[in-house]
Formats: sequence, structure tokens, C-alpha cells
Amino acid sequence: MLSGRRILLIFGGGIAAFKGLDLIRRLRERGASVTPVLTGAATEFVTPLSVSALAGEKVYTDLFDLTDEAEMGHIQLSRVADLVVVAPATADLMAKMATGQADDLASTLLLATDTPVMIAPSMNVRMWEHPATQRNLATLRADGVSVVGPNEGDMACGEYGPGRMAEPMEIVGAIETALQDGPLRGKRVLVTSGPTHEPIDPVRYIANRSSGAQGTAIAQALRDLGAEVVFVTGPATEPWPQGVLVVEVETAKQMHEAVMSALPVEVGIFAAAVADWRVDGVSDSKIKKTKDGLPSLAFTENPDILAEVSQLKKGRPQLVVGFAAETDDVIAHATAKRKRKGCDWIMANDVSPETGIMGGSENAVVLISDQGAEEWPRMGKLDVAKRLASRVAEALK
Repeated sequence: MLSGRRILLIFGGGIAAFKGLDLIRRLRERGASVTPVLTGAATEFVTPLSVSALAGEKVYTDLFDLTDEAEMGHIQLSRVADLVVVAPATADLMAKMATGQADDLASTLLLATDTPVMIAPSMNVRMWEHPATQRNLATLRADGVSVVGPNEGDMACGEYGPGRMAEPMEIVGAIETALQDGPLRGKRVLVTSGPTHEPIDPVRYIANRSSGAQGTAIAQALRDLGAEVVFVTGPATEPWPQGVLVVEVETAKQMHEAVMSALPVEVGIFAAAVADWRVDGVSDSKIKKTKDGLPSLAFTENPDILAEVSQLKKGRPQLVVGFAAETDDVIAHATAKRKRKGCDWIMANDVSPETGIMGGSENAVVLISDQGAEEWPRMGKLDVAKRLASRVAEALK
């Protein structure tokens, strides 16, 4: 898929720069050529010699190098690639990109390019969560910059949380998606998937039978049409799709937060089986059996994610698609749900136990829109996903 593609790879100055060496190797294995650019800070973490040896190309570091400017000026260098990738994208580099600064070779290339740009952020969790970084991220996304990662985990500084640079193969998958010439290229799509788990106490929770198979298939189908996919998933049993940004959550409240953080998007597809209620007052310790009888559990409503996104006054996706898992009067209930929530489409299905759909490999859906109900034949979940992705592409034309 990447054979003959040209990648301009900019290394920011962070500990994750070492992952860039493996990224070069992975890209070249797939036939891509890589032209490396190192910031001054990046050379403190990786050497130009090691980068050049892996890339098989000259490494560019200095904006005012007379030889480099004579052979290939920085303006030309910024425009000969099929994609500009910044990995790691530090908080400093993101700030420069968002505000249009150009005080070194990397930032000048990024300001001068008319080539699509992708960033793989990497920084301390507090830096990532800082309002300034989040403002810069929103600006970059609005400018059309695609983002892969960051992931959550242990950091070199000893802290834990989001801020780890995406792994090289995740970035490769995102690059392959970005370079596809599908009808959804340049479109950012949000997909929710899987169940949510609502805790009762530290060892028990309320859940449902969703495997996440349909949501995963939808994310894959949209990715294959060139979309940049943000995949927000509960604790599903289905493996994650490759080449998309995965955000793991457990509860409905966490899914709500992840969804709102992912906006703006052109399309929102809400395939997750989100719990309608949660326990009001989760016990800090395991609830024990007593002679007094069964424990009493009080419930409270979870956020209505589909309705909130559908009814946004500002930043509403162009297309909002919900799902309705029903056990009776499927079309009637799904039609009422679409009107109540305010979404554009509802994908309704019968999940009665005898259908085998919940947790199974097949699905039989009815597409509910303002045009009425369109029944699809029973088919594999990947086929359902491909058909839905095709309809999404048509709707965005």
C-alpha cells in the first residue's frame, strides 16, 4: 500500500524519538521512502547518523545550511512528499504549528507545506492535558492536521496517563489510511463500540452482551474508504481495528467524556451498547451477604450521548447515526427513537435471543431515516459495515 510513497518524517525533541527509528524501518519495509528532518532537540535523543543509516537518505537539520538550500531548498523539501509526519510531536512543536511560528527548519517546513500533515503527539500527561495544548490540538485538527495517539501508559518521567506516542505500527496504519484515495479521505469520523460496565462495588458490575463486533467492523470499513477514525470502545471482546485512533473506556460517563473530547468530526456513528442507568452510590468495598436480606440498589440515569451530540447547537457532526437494539416492534421503536434523539439515521436490529445477533457474526438491520424504513437482508457484520460506510460516503458528497 505504501510502495513508492514519499514520507517527510520530522522528529521532535522527546524521549519517544527512539520509536521513530523503528517507524522508519517499518515504512521502508512497505516500500515507502523516508526523508528525515531532526529538530535541534531531537538530536539529543537520536543521532543523525543512525537516522540516516536506517532511512538511506540524507538527514536535514539546519534551516541555514547553504549546501542543503542549494541542493533542495526548504520550500521544495516541504512539498515533494506525499505526507508530512511529525513523530514525536512535542508540545512545543504543536504550539509552533498552531500559531504559525517558523524559527527552525522543522517549523518552517510545516508552515510552508501544502502537503497533508499527520502528528503523533508525545509528552508528559500534565502537558497533554493542559488547556493550552488542548487548544492547540483543536486548532490543528480544524486546520486539517490528522492525529494518531497519544496512548495511555507509564512514562519515562514516572507518571502514568495519556501522552505516550503511538506505537510505530499504529502510525504506519494511520499513514496507510491517510494515503488511501477513498471517498472519505480527509474526513474525521467518530465510532463508538462495545458495551459499558457500570460498577456496583469493586468486584461486580452491570453489563450487556455486546461483543463490539459491529462497531469494529464499521471502523474498519470507514478506514478502508480513507476516513480518519476515532474509535471509542468499552470493554469489548472483539479485537481492536488497526489504523484507527483507539480510546478505551469502561463506563458510560467515561464514554461521554471521550466522545465530547473527540469532537469536532464530520460523522458520528454511535454503535456502542451504552448502559441507560448506573448505580447511584457505588460501594467502596465488596457488598457482603447478610441475614437482613438482599441489598437495595438505587439507580440514576447515564448521560444520553447520542441525544446530546445530535442536538448540539455548535459543532454538530454533518451526519449522526445511532443504533437501536430492540426485541419487539423494531421499526416502530427505532423510528420513535430517531425523532426523540434528533439523529439523522438509526440502524435498528432485532436482538431477541433466538436471532443470535447480539454477540454473533451476522446482523439484520433496518436503516431508519427521514425517508422511512429501509430493510437490509441478513448478512455478515463486515458486510453491514461496508454497506453503511458506502452510504455515509454518498451522504457526504
